Amino acid sequence: MRVLVVTAVAAEAAAVTGAGADTAPGPVLPGGYALTRTPAYDVLVGGVGPAAAAAATATALAVADAAGEPYGLVVSAGIGGGFPPHAPVGSVVVSDSVVAADLGAETPDGYLPVDALGFGRTVHPSPAGLSALLAEALGAVHAPVLTVSTVTGSAARAAELTARHPRAAAEAMEGFGVAEAAAAHGLPVVEIRAVSNAVGPRDRAAWRIGDAMAALRQAFHQLVPVLQEQP
Repeated sequence: MRVLVVTAVAAEAAAVTGAGADTAPGPVLPGGYALTRTPAYDVLVGGVGPAAAAAATATALAVADAAGEPYGLVVSAGIGGGFPPHAPVGSVVVSDSVVAADLGAETPDGYLPVDALGFGRTVHPSPAGLSALLAEALGAVHAPVLTVSTVTGSAARAAELTARHPRAAAEAMEGFGVAEAAAAHGLPVVEIRAVSNAVGPRDRAAWRIGDAMAALRQAFHQLVPVLQEQP
């Protein structure tokens, strides 16, 4: 099974491709997107935020389909914030669903997700068996991962998200965009996040980006044999 891994930035892609596999530059895709190939997966740097991630992912999937080399799985990967106590700093989260946490409308009675308004969707379930297998292989938290357009920076916002999504273990900015593109091509999607900080008040001094990148690298090192076994 061919696997496409989508990261937001080059540093995350380097952690993924640096998991011990041989790498080679892939073709330059329309839009100038960078693609790196390894024996287990291809890695795409898609940009920050759900819109950029969706555009990049859709481009890569369309090029692969046109070449007669379609992917069988799409993975959104990188670092992100963890919701305590579910996902402490340094832990890894594998999605059981990818959720657009702020795609909707504020009303006098509170927030309404876009699907409650009668438009689109806000949840992409990850394939239950595969995502559970990946989480078990990594010793990771298996829970919803939220996609936000604005990273949480206050206790009030963290409490609001936790109240709406009590099982959520992580937040990041790209997963739902990747999932939308994957769904348009009929492909399953899984999100994998290494936790660099707690979701809550913005405190750069408490961020552990290096530790999270190391955890991301180790996660993909462990995943290589698992992905290679998939039909």
